Parts: sequence; C-alpha cells; structure tokens
Amino acid sequence: MVMERNRFGKLARMGVAVTVISSVLLTACSSKNESPSAEGGNAASKPSTLKVELFDRGNTPAGYTITNSYLTNLVKERFSVPNNIDVQFVPVPRSEEIQKLNVLMASGTEVPDIVFTYDSGTFNRYAEQGGLTELTDLINEYGPNLKKFLGEDTLAYGQYNGEQFAVPGRRLVLGKYASYVRQDWLDKLGLPAPQNSDQLYDTLKAFKEKDPGNTGGKVIPLGMTIASAQYEPLLWSFIEPLTEEQKYTLTQQLGSNDFPTLLPGFKNALQYMNKLYNEGLISKDFGLDKDKKQLWEDVQSGRVGFYSEDAGELYFTQNNTYKNLQTNVPGAVMTPLDAFANSEGKFAKPTYAPNGMYVMIPKSSTHAVEAIKYLDWMASGTNLFDIQFGIEGENFTLVDGVPIVKPDAAQEAIDKIYNFGDFAVIVNGKFAGDDKKNTDAYIAQTPTEYQAAMRKSVEISNTDPIAPVRFDHPIAAESKYGNGLADKFQEFIVKATMVKTDQFEATYTAMMKDYMASGGQAILDERIEAYKKMSSK
Repeated sequence: MVMERNRFGKLARMGVAVTVISSVLLTACSSKNESPSAEGGNAASKPSTLKVELFDRGNTPAGYTITNSYLTNLVKERFSVPNNIDVQFVPVPRSEEIQKLNVLMASGTEVPDIVFTYDSGTFNRYAEQGGLTELTDLINEYGPNLKKFLGEDTLAYGQYNGEQFAVPGRRLVLGKYASYVRQDWLDKLGLPAPQNSDQLYDTLKAFKEKDPGNTGGKVIPLGMTIASAQYEPLLWSFIEPLTEEQKYTLTQQLGSNDFPTLLPGFKNALQYMNKLYNEGLISKDFGLDKDKKQLWEDVQSGRVGFYSEDAGELYFTQNNTYKNLQTNVPGAVMTPLDAFANSEGKFAKPTYAPNGMYVMIPKSSTHAVEAIKYLDWMASGTNLFDIQFGIEGENFTLVDGVPIVKPDAAQEAIDKIYNFGDFAVIVNGKFAGDDKKNTDAYIAQTPTEYQAAMRKSVEISNTDPIAPVRFDHPIAAESKYGNGLADKFQEFIVKATMVKTDQFEATYTAMMKDYMASGGQAILDERIEAYKKMSSK
C-alpha cells in the first residue's frame, strides 16, 4: 500500500467557461447511437480517449491544477498506461454541477464519457429521455470487480424501468440515528435508561420536576428541532406493523427520505409530542431551530437531558459538542441508547439507501467499454484504498489492518489526496477493506476517549433498520410536489405539537386535509397504481 511520492511536473491551470441554459434537450445525447468500442481501429499504437467528469471545488492546492495532481497522475500511471486508454479529466464547477452537466448533455459532443450527480431527479430525467447508455451487458462483461464490489442491492438503485442506466456509488454508512441521555442525571435520580415512549415520558417528567442538573429551571428534558434527526426516531417508533402493500402505497418519498404521514400510528406519534410539549418537556421554540444551532448550544451548556441525533455527531470534533459539554459541566456524561421500542419491541428507525452518487455514461459516448473498464479498475486491487487514504506513513498508519489518519500528516501529504471523494465515485465514504474495517476507520475519526461510545451509537443506528421503499421507476407526483410537501410536513409537526391539547384533533384534521390537497393525494394515487403494476409482473 506504500505508494511512490509524486514526481510529476506541474501543468498550467485549466480554466472552465460555463454557459448556463434555461432548458435541456437530451435528443442530442441520443442522436449518436454508435456501438461502444473498447479500442478503435488503431488501438495497438494509438490510445483511445476516455473523458471523465471531475468536480472543481475551487480549492486546488498550490503546485497542482485540477487536471494535473497526484491523483490524476496516479490514474494515468496505473490505469491509462497499462490499458492504452488516455484518461482526460473534464472539470465541472461543483457549485453549478447540474447546470453545467445539463449543458454538456445537451451538446452531445462535448459531454464526457463518464458523468455523475448526487441528484436522483437528474438521473431519472436523463434515463427517461433516452440520454444514457444501458449498462447491464457492459458491466457483466467488463466489470466483474465493480459488480462484486457494489452488489445487487446497490446496483438496483441505478435502474430505471428495470434497465441499468447508472452505476450507483456504494454507500458504506447506512445507519442514521441514535439517541443520547444524561447518564449522570439518571444516576443521581436512581432511574433506569428509558426503553420506550412511556418510560421516556416518566424520565422526562423527572428531569423537569427534579432538575438534576441544577439548571435553575432552564432544564430542557427533550431537546428538539425541526431537523429530521430529532423527530424521526420518535415518529417511526409509533408506526404500526405494515403489509407490503401499505409500505409501498402509504409511504411518501419527498426528496431522499421516506415520510410516514399516511402510515398507521403517525397521528399517535404527534399526540405524544403534543403531550410532551404542553407539559413543558420539549424545546420551546424547536420549530425555529432548522440548523440545530440552538439545540447544540443547549446540549453543550448542560440544559438538555435527552435527544436524538445523527449517529456520532456528538463526538466529532467539528462541533465539539461532547467536549464542550464536559468542559462546561464537569462530570456530565451523555450515554448513547435506543429509547424508542415500537409495538413489536423493535427499535425501528430509518436508514440511508445503499447508494450514493449516480455514475452515468451518456448515450452519445463511443467509449462505454473504456468507461466500465475504468470503474472496474477502481474496484480492483488497492486502487480505491490508495485514492482515498493516500500513502502509508505519510497520510495514515495501519493499526490491526485499519488505516488511521495521521493527525500530524504534513500538508504536502494532505494535498496529494485533496478531494479524493471526487475521484472515488464508486463509493460514498472511505472503504477500508470490509464492513468491520470500514466501521473501525469511521469510528477512528473521533477522539480516542470517545470511540467506545461512538461505536455504540453506530451500532444503535443500524439496529432494526427501516430501509427506504423503492419502486423500479420514479413517482412523478413526488418529483412535482416533493419540495412543497416536505415543508408542509414540517409545518404539520410543529403546529400539531404546539397547539393546546384540546385543539389537537381539529389541527390534525386541518393539516392532513391541506397536506393531501397539496399533492399528498396525487402521490398516494400514483403509488397505488405503481404497486398494482409492480405486483402483477
């Protein structure tokens, strides 16, 4: 895994002129429908060319250009030379990547052979309009390592109407959420860790009434915001067992998340939140805290007794939430736990879909074979590892086979693998070798003293996972109404939670009526029809 130091020279920095157009016509993409070729007529002496999109984030270190860096030259040395394929990177500004990609796709001639996006809507639109190469046979013939690395579950997310139009990046971290409780408060009051909503209510009441943190009446038993990490574990714990048909027809996907608005138990969840709020057990102005800054301040100041969050966020140095809490409140201990058992005794909570970026080959490309060979190369040997982690001894050390990033790595070493994720497009997260090593490497990103708790929070996030529901094609109504309904959903939660208890029923009814009239009914109708067609195949 030890790699030679970079000895490549410097090239002049490339500039990128970007033209933004108001609409995209993908007919140009499908006008060139030549059969993909690997070599061309004179491949023995002249290399074929493979153009690959590369995000330009405007942060290229001194001494490099976006197209001439340690990693671009690693690709050329390890892939281009042995395969007689000249890889040329095409910079696309990250801040306007979809607009630029639309321009390139519309041109049909200037578009790279490999393009990508995180946006599922963009992928679906290109596939629907015939702008992408179908990849099934190509992957089977030229991508054995790629296919094995991704697996069928991940590959399925690159399908449109049963055809493989994208290579989805494999997401390594699927767990989303864990909950945390002030263990020192529980110990002071002689209380056990809560395991379900009833026990949590009793715990929160005790925190409110007895103020074990001596906050002078400023205690916030349950820290809450309008960000999904705070309310989703609670909401989904109230959802009743579902049939397959209910999962597909009643769930609504708005953006990248599945929403439980129509699922049995949703109303009970809101009633529970309403009860907590009216008894002063929830952050008072949670509906205004969209960026979670107030919540983090409340946790760090020692006012919060319990809250749910993205797994591990408490321990990362980015916000130093736990470190600041322990500095501000000596003796404070936050313990990760599962506190939301559902009616089946499961700690069910949503997880991420197993895909990351959508890697695509435009229909106009005549180098689809080379493109799959390149992605397959990335999935073979130590290539992906070396792109992501760099050079042993310079960027990382190996501890029991797990790469540990060197905290004292020289800037020169850090610069070599800057923006490594933009090269490693077949994966989301750092791939250390297998699931255990991936988890260990992820945990190792936190300070040593927090790693045991960090590991526990990751385990919690993966307990009783609720995977997203996926049809074999996008639901058009979700794309049309998704953004507006996501806002309606948050408004639904805030209003139903904050109204007086005797106004809950009327508020819930009015909000549901508004939600359904704003697109919820259209999504429901379309999903019912989609399920009928899918189940009849």
